[in-house]
Amino acid sequence: MLKRSAFFSCLIYLSAGVIAMSHTSVSTQNADRISRIRYQFENVGAIYNDFALRNHIPGYAYGLIVDGKLVSSGSGGFINVAQQIRATPQSMFRIASMTKSFTAMAILKLRDEGKLRLDDPVALYIPEIKNQQFTHDTPAITIRDLLTHSAGYPTDDPWADRRLANTPEELISLLKRGVFFAHVPGVAFEYSNLGYTMLGYIINKVAGVPYQEYIAKHIWQPLGMQDAAWEYSTVSSSQLARGYRWENEQWLEEPLLHDGIFGAMGGMIASVESFSRYMALHLSAWPPRNDVETGPVKRSSIREMQQPSRFSELVPNFNYPDGHSGAQVSAYGYGLRWIQDDQGRVYVGHSGGLPGFGSNWMIMPEYGIGVVILTNGTYPPTHLANLAVLHALVSNARLEPRPREPSQVLQQMYQQLVKLLPTWERAESSGLFAQNFFLDTPVSRLKHETEPLFIKAGAIKRVGPLQPENQARGSFDLEGEHATLQAYFELSPEHQPLIQKFILKEIAR
Repeated sequence: MLKRSAFFSCLIYLSAGVIAMSHTSVSTQNADRISRIRYQFENVGAIYNDFALRNHIPGYAYGLIVDGKLVSSGSGGFINVAQQIRATPQSMFRIASMTKSFTAMAILKLRDEGKLRLDDPVALYIPEIKNQQFTHDTPAITIRDLLTHSAGYPTDDPWADRRLANTPEELISLLKRGVFFAHVPGVAFEYSNLGYTMLGYIINKVAGVPYQEYIAKHIWQPLGMQDAAWEYSTVSSSQLARGYRWENEQWLEEPLLHDGIFGAMGGMIASVESFSRYMALHLSAWPPRNDVETGPVKRSSIREMQQPSRFSELVPNFNYPDGHSGAQVSAYGYGLRWIQDDQGRVYVGHSGGLPGFGSNWMIMPEYGIGVVILTNGTYPPTHLANLAVLHALVSNARLEPRPREPSQVLQQMYQQLVKLLPTWERAESSGLFAQNFFLDTPVSRLKHETEPLFIKAGAIKRVGPLQPENQARGSFDLEGEHATLQAYFELSPEHQPLIQKFILKEIAR
């Protein structure tokens, strides 16, 4: 029979209290993490420079945001080829469809203020589309459908990109004549710039001011985004990026488009330094917490924007720069794309493309990092550059997701559970287990299944800290002389949660 004393060579360590990193150790870990990231700055710059050269991009600027701060930025080439004006992180590029998340954020802010509902029919605000249906049995298009590109309108990048300066009156005239549908609303993803233009019109109507003014006042200004604009003619020529396309081995300048109602889908102009403040806002929404709200929009609404609402695409074999190939699944939230790779890593952000411009921003909420690149080349695959940078950072800097803080009850259950191992003595009378536990797994079976693992591990030299998966489940490692075990447990949904499930297994050292 396995002896309890043989198991707990580290009992004194456990009795000292909660097993968790001290504030000093957390601070040290964060400093080490930042140091490893800083060591990659040169490599990050090289990735972007190589991307610009391979894609014939005349000028670009990029930024790396870590824990809410712009820790590194850089640039290359020219924002004005004819005048040889060099790009800088303060240069202002048209960010195209990266604008969509600002439009979505404005909609959620109005929702939070009780001025609209996401499931309102769009016809309440744009009556000109009433009774426009794909078939007679389809539901009315809602604001949520527009947010998630689910209205059934056709993908319209080439058509919409040239309509930036259209007036609200021209939009309404277009809608009155009827809109062609690609498929039934509410069932599938179909990227629609027209849909986001309609959201801009709804903001105008509900807020009582143009969407441009509403976003500038309620998002840009609170964040200190000084280098942001809608109309290119208001931007200094020394800061404004001109747009180009590569043709016949030369850069040809694209005409800049004036601001209009279609700007809600892609008209914003910004610098890397200003846009990094917006990215910091998105990163600041994690983790959920009880802190006072300090942003222009509630943290819960920002997290809501970032959630996958409409499936978009499955890429079975996405090829990373280091040769790794794995599946990627993507979906659309509210003005944001959501990607998860085969290692479970989540990326949130958006690309932008207009004649003369291409951009992308991407954050990894669980890692607290994000990147942005703005260019003045036509439609380069900027998302690939940012994925390459993030993949290199996570791999080369050996980054891990930021540790979750366990709930107090999960931590207490962990401490009490450890004391029952390995013999399960008095487990039934401990008061730690939910009603189902011993019905599903009698003590005799627990002993029969776990004793061989404890014997194989030998004397336990260290009990690792609790690793919460969320507030109701987690795991911890038991490092033995000969093997390492992992104990996993789940809490019940009762007011006073109890352990409803326990699994013990051997893991690789």
